[in-house]
Amino acid sequence: MEPVDREKPPSVSSLVTVFEEGRTSGAAPGDDSPGGAQHPQECRPALSLGPWEMLPAEEAPQSRPRTVSRSYLNSLKDKLSSGAWRKSCQPGTQSPSETQEPEEKKIVRELLETEQAYVSRLHLLDQVFFQELLSEARSSKAFPEEVVRLIFSNISSIYQFHAQFFLPELQRRLEDWTATPRIGDVIQKLGPFLKMYGEYVKNFERAGELLATWAEKSPPFQEVITRIQSSEASGSLTLQHHLLEPVQRVPRYELLLREYVRKLPPGAADRPDAQRALDVIFSAAQHSNAAIAEMERLRDLWAVYQRLGLDDDIVDPSNALLREGPVLKISSRRRDPMERYLFLFNNMLLYCVPRVLQVGAHFQVRTRIDVAGMKVRPLPDSEFPHSFLVSGRQRTLELQARSEEEMISWMQACQAAVDHLERRTETFKAAVQGPEGDAQEQELQSEELGLRAPQWVRDKMVTMCMRCQEPFNALTRRRHHCRACGYVVCARCSDYRAELQYDQGHLHRVCAACYTFLTGCVLPEGRRRGILQKGAAAGPDGSVMSGFLQLLGDRWGRSGSRSWCVIPRDDPLVLYIYAAPQDTRALTSIPLLGYQVTAGPQGDPRVFQLQQSGQLLTLRAETEELQGRWVEAVGRAAGGGAPGEPDSAVLSD
Repeated sequence: MEPVDREKPPSVSSLVTVFEEGRTSGAAPGDDSPGGAQHPQECRPALSLGPWEMLPAEEAPQSRPRTVSRSYLNSLKDKLSSGAWRKSCQPGTQSPSETQEPEEKKIVRELLETEQAYVSRLHLLDQVFFQELLSEARSSKAFPEEVVRLIFSNISSIYQFHAQFFLPELQRRLEDWTATPRIGDVIQKLGPFLKMYGEYVKNFERAGELLATWAEKSPPFQEVITRIQSSEASGSLTLQHHLLEPVQRVPRYELLLREYVRKLPPGAADRPDAQRALDVIFSAAQHSNAAIAEMERLRDLWAVYQRLGLDDDIVDPSNALLREGPVLKISSRRRDPMERYLFLFNNMLLYCVPRVLQVGAHFQVRTRIDVAGMKVRPLPDSEFPHSFLVSGRQRTLELQARSEEEMISWMQACQAAVDHLERRTETFKAAVQGPEGDAQEQELQSEELGLRAPQWVRDKMVTMCMRCQEPFNALTRRRHHCRACGYVVCARCSDYRAELQYDQGHLHRVCAACYTFLTGCVLPEGRRRGILQKGAAAGPDGSVMSGFLQLLGDRWGRSGSRSWCVIPRDDPLVLYIYAAPQDTRALTSIPLLGYQVTAGPQGDPRVFQLQQSGQLLTLRAETEELQGRWVEAVGRAAGGGAPGEPDSAVLSD
């Protein structure tokens, strides 16, 4: 190995500069010769790595890379997490002069020797394998350059760090050991840069897959690798095993430094720095371990997405799968429960149907229920034991587990997801659950009507319409469900449609009571919707106030609609909304009595708002002057006041 220039040791600031340049350029400075086979024999790394023992030279394959299995990577992560690998180094053969050295100096010498061998292997990876594959990709165009860069990840930055900074510092300290018998400050200063291994470790499994794929797909790719693997510098090992060495290196540092701290004599000057350096190395090891765990989590998450065949708007790398499994769905109309499958993530619950023909995706997603706002509770039902209710904004499900333990497990998992989201966002308030079987809990609170999917009342639980009390029959009076409250009602009582916020404002069948609450339209007895049969009177004699208003908010659509609005003189307490000034039928009406009229948000003086019983309507006039006249007219109607004298009451524009 060529000697490293020690006349002007690089500083930490220059180290950062080299890293930034290395990440953008993708090539490492240093030895320009690509002949990795010319390394001297003493630079060969030892093949024994303790718990991560590689194949002997005579058993290593010669022609193609050997893929490191995922189980091997899992075992490596377990060893890093448990600490079982942290055992003392076995003393090797020592010369007579080395036996007289202090124990801590022997460990520093071993650290230096292993570092020299490791830098030799990094040189082989970066300056030989990487550079020759990159050169072949540029010249032959047989495989993409990007594939080569993905396989070797940030190996150039790692090589620069060890060859230009870490190794020279260790060499200098060992040569000046008599004057400066310490290495804790060096490792403490340079140790944080070892966190760059996290990126390499995270990419390791993907690199192995790309390596195996292109070795089969591209003969020039395989030829370059085979030629280098057969060289003396490669040590009869495959490229895959060389790529594994950086994954093993950080745990090796921790093992040697822990032994160094143990061998320091009591009261040694280097003990405080060495202990802090050990903490830094341990943090870097944990960083690599976390990268392995993150890599496995993303792999498992992607496997779940493939089973579901999800769209891009649901696929999110930040999701975490908490639980999955089969359940039974209790139907409001069918007698027998149906087989279903649930996937619980940290932010959503996916209600799925298993596919009969499993071509591609194994499940079809029927409903997505957001964890935000979700409630879960047991259902006291003697007909369906082990059943529980999952109520979300998008839908409410009655589910049945196969056992009491499974039901409790699902409920605990759902509630834990809700609690975690509540703690993280600090905006969701857990619902106060009443006693089991409380009839009041079966119904949605009026404040939640239209905002949360209701629990449907089962058909067989009623024999008459829950609104008009007329009995059902199979021919002339059939059962229907109100999509707002979940009641079973007849066709006459559910012949209305209203926008429901839990389904993005789409129109759904609702009963008369929910229609009145959601829209504000009063339906008198025997005259359904007749209140809207009123011409759009625009003149001063026919209206207290009339003109165009823009209706803002989710109730009217994302962009809002520009509608013709009228407060008739013969009905001065109601605001009628039309699509055009000449229409003879209003789209809807708003009884103004009891509303509170306020100015709109700051920044737009043309906006005003109407608020009552949790409802908030936002409107915008054409001009600021018209906004004032609308506020005056609506405020007088909201207070129950009659129109004034004709000369002062004409407010039409």
